[in-house]
Amino acid sequence: MKLVVQMPALNEEASIGSVLASIPRQIPGVDEVVLLVVDDGSTDRTAELARAAGAVVVSHAQNRGVGAAFRTGLAKATELDADIIVTMDADGQFNPGDIPKLIAPVLNGEADFVSASRFLDPALVPEMPPAKRWGNDFMARWVSSITHKRFYDVSCGFRAYSKNAYLRLNLLGNFTYTHEVFLTLAFADVPIREVPVVVRGVREHGKSRVASNLFHYGWRTASIILKTYRDYRPLKFFSKIAGGLAGIGMLLLLFLLSVKIRTGGFFPHKWAGFAGAAFLGAGGGVFLVGIVAEMLDRIRTSADEALFRIRRVEADVRRLLGSGPRPPAGSGSPAP
Repeated sequence: MKLVVQMPALNEEASIGSVLASIPRQIPGVDEVVLLVVDDGSTDRTAELARAAGAVVVSHAQNRGVGAAFRTGLAKATELDADIIVTMDADGQFNPGDIPKLIAPVLNGEADFVSASRFLDPALVPEMPPAKRWGNDFMARWVSSITHKRFYDVSCGFRAYSKNAYLRLNLLGNFTYTHEVFLTLAFADVPIREVPVVVRGVREHGKSRVASNLFHYGWRTASIILKTYRDYRPLKFFSKIAGGLAGIGMLLLLFLLSVKIRTGGFFPHKWAGFAGAAFLGAGGGVFLVGIVAEMLDRIRTSADEALFRIRRVEADVRRLLGSGPRPPAGSGSPAP
């Protein structure tokens, strides 16, 4: 059983050495632990110190964002034939000693995707600015409402993925990946578990490159969530827009009707009739777009499943050509 501990890093020379040194090398149920650092365009000694600590380092020539770094790490971890991938930050906010606790549900076949939760246990909620706490809670409730599954923390980067989970990921966002992963795996009905852990609420060194500006972070994150929801639930997405437009149209026409009842004519509010008809027409057009998008989504779903099966076959072939077979982690079944 091979565990790859993957972390993105951008100018983390102050902490990356100690974080890598703290990662346990002996974990029950794991035969091999590989450290993988994605250097996302650092201008300091991050890559050098990571290599000195024994990590495999993949470097971006320039900063491309946490989402892009995550995808690069996934590609490398797949090449390394990881049975389980653990992702964590290089800034020391997470305790590497919690890795055995995090991967336990995967090893036991209880889940394919496990996320550390800062808010599941009220006794473990870290200290953080009120705005950041509210933002995390809002995002968790939003993702929960979209997926119809209750999650308490969808923004934490400390996670474990079985092979059946990470091979299903086909992500597009460069800015971040945390919410897109939750939505993608929840919509694919992958078994998900949250595990409460103690997390430092404020970085010891420097500031977050992702959430340093809460307004910018919220805007970019909301954009990713909406795009993912549009791609995986297009009819619901476009129906809500169509309903809003049609509702405005109906209100305008009812207003015009009330004018007719009160005055016996439409003057001077004929505009309401034209505007109402336009909104109703726009709503109908958007609904038709949703129907077409739903048909295309069936094709996308089939393509995603085909891609997953191809990746499983590639992984099995890589394993057969490598060091020999190992039992796969996770509760899902490998593709035939």
